[in-house]
Amino acid sequence: MKKLHLSASSVAVALALVSGLAAAPAFAQETGNDGDSDEQSTDPHDRGNILVSADALENLDFIAGQDVLDLDDIQQNLNGQLGEVLSKVPGVSATSFSPGASRPILRGQDGERVRILIDGLGTADVGNTSADHATTIDPLTVERIEVLRGPTALLFGSQAIGGVVNVIDRRIPISVPKGGLYVEGITAFDTASNLRSGGVSLDAALSDTFVVHVDGSFRETDDLEIPGFQLSDDLRADLLGDAAEEEAEGEFEEAEELREAAEQSGFLPNSATETWTVSGGFGVFLGESSFGASVSYYDTAYGLVGNPEGGHHGEEGGEEEEEEGEETVSIGLEQLRLDLRGDIALGDGFFSRLKLRGGYSDYTHTEFEGAEVGTVFDTETIEARAELVQTGGGVIGAQFTSRDFAAVGEEAFVAPNETTQFAVFTVQEFELGATEIEAAGRYENVSVDSDTLNVDRSFDLFSGALSIVSAGDDGDGARFGATASYSERAPAGEELFANGPHIATQIFEIGDPNLTKESAWGLETFVRADLGQANFKASVYYQSFSDYIYLSPTGGEEDELPVFEFLQNDANFFGFEAALELPLVENDNFTLGADLRASYVDASLSGDTDENNVPRIPPVSLLGALDADFDAFNVRGEIEWFGAQNDVAEFETTTESFSFVNLYLSWRPIADNQNIVLQLAGENLFDTTGRRHTSFTKEFVPLSGRNVRASLRFGF
Repeated sequence: MKKLHLSASSVAVALALVSGLAAAPAFAQETGNDGDSDEQSTDPHDRGNILVSADALENLDFIAGQDVLDLDDIQQNLNGQLGEVLSKVPGVSATSFSPGASRPILRGQDGERVRILIDGLGTADVGNTSADHATTIDPLTVERIEVLRGPTALLFGSQAIGGVVNVIDRRIPISVPKGGLYVEGITAFDTASNLRSGGVSLDAALSDTFVVHVDGSFRETDDLEIPGFQLSDDLRADLLGDAAEEEAEGEFEEAEELREAAEQSGFLPNSATETWTVSGGFGVFLGESSFGASVSYYDTAYGLVGNPEGGHHGEEGGEEEEEEGEETVSIGLEQLRLDLRGDIALGDGFFSRLKLRGGYSDYTHTEFEGAEVGTVFDTETIEARAELVQTGGGVIGAQFTSRDFAAVGEEAFVAPNETTQFAVFTVQEFELGATEIEAAGRYENVSVDSDTLNVDRSFDLFSGALSIVSAGDDGDGARFGATASYSERAPAGEELFANGPHIATQIFEIGDPNLTKESAWGLETFVRADLGQANFKASVYYQSFSDYIYLSPTGGEEDELPVFEFLQNDANFFGFEAALELPLVENDNFTLGADLRASYVDASLSGDTDENNVPRIPPVSLLGALDADFDAFNVRGEIEWFGAQNDVAEFETTTESFSFVNLYLSWRPIADNQNIVLQLAGENLFDTTGRRHTSFTKEFVPLSGRNVRASLRFGF
């Protein structure tokens, strides 16, 4: 595996930029502890119950679609890839390319329209370049995950036009642990992938003002067990038909190989994974101000399941290859990351705090054909943000990002390029009796250059949002609101400069250096209601895109792959999300509640033909669950239903509906420490075959079969 190329000069540049620009705040609002339990007050990473950037903004209602997954949620949905962890959140699906690579999809959008953050800064990987590239986040060392859908581009950049996923980790302590020491960890084992995993973190106070942190994790899986055949019915029929033709021509060996591929069942070949991480950091606390830094390393290796019709990386045959057999394809990925943060108290003037955040990443991603190196992706990224928090409510901020991307090898389908972004933004909140008004604006300049192609593009982007919320006379109960937004996004280097075989998606991609910026008007109405112990939230949204960037088939063929080119057209997205938590039985020793969720999105391109659907849009989905609590136990039963998707784009196949039934039993054996949780999970109990419509590989990569997982989480 290719090693990282971190140099002393690049580190110096990163530190100088972060120090000079005073990068941005932690994304989560650090409001302190609202609860009284000991586990909350001892955890040095506890940031309070909610969210979002800028503690000067009390409600931030223009981000209508928001969900937070805490440690209980992460343990229940534990998976090695972020997309699968979040797949039950309303409005969220997953790319599900393979067990080693799955990114979240928000409201039908992913890639360059969904920003994935680590404590407020980008992940700085190449997951947006292709669905077969993993995200450099291990859920084993995650503290909390925040999912924001809707008009958030103005806060977090043009790549957040579809939404934001922010992962809060444990790398930099934000307070001194009670008693001077805090240890937290999780371990898990399962049957479907023979999972062996564990993660642990430790915070130690060396003085009243200085805390050090270390953490690490390890996760290993074998080939994933699946129900029934690996291939879809249509793909099996195609291969069996090809086998009959080969046999008729006297090619008996080739016919037998095709039949074996068509009959593959029970497990996914070449789907094993191995991941490990390690990090260290510190926090310094000086009165009401704090500073911290961390260094972290992420390493993963995973197989990519091959397409029996063409192979994942398009093997062309040949006598030598036929003798040796098809080589398996795998990915080795490494990232070294430096992070800095600061929170400086400014007194009682117009600005109360300066919130700082910055990071540097050196990332290397190697694709292997058997033991041979195929393609190497290198990315060096610097990101810095700063926010000034206003005493009277509001925030003013700035952001800088520099990304240097290069790919070398047979499948380097994107020319080397460098992207530089600079932005300024503000968010303001006003109260007029029971009505709240929130306004936000952002200006961003994006420069995308490729010296290899002698192309230099620059884009000026403007975004804004205005939200009006009615909170009722007493501010309690139901809150109704509406948000109007406008967002702009510059085309990414991959969309501008692609020109070559992209075997992960089995197409030959051609970019367009003359693409213009993409823009979207949005309107969203929402309600959030706390009615007694019941909680209800729902959003209905509409986005109208101008110059929407998408891949379209040309009808041609190159390198035995269909040719797709990046085009622009108008597009419309419409959808809704809803969630209801309803208590059914409540007494001193027993509670029973219902949890209901629903999501729907429809997306189409402008045009006069019937084949104008945006590809890989998730179908309607429903989740119903019953939660029972008694003594130290919690029992949760779930039914997930995913509808059929028949509204497909050209060259896209339909997907059948399916349902999963899940059961979770959790036990907190120590009453005085609710952070110790033993859990036994049974997922897809009826061993149902499921295929995500959002996946490029759904025809030959079904979801996991029946899985039993045991896990232990602890913190003290």
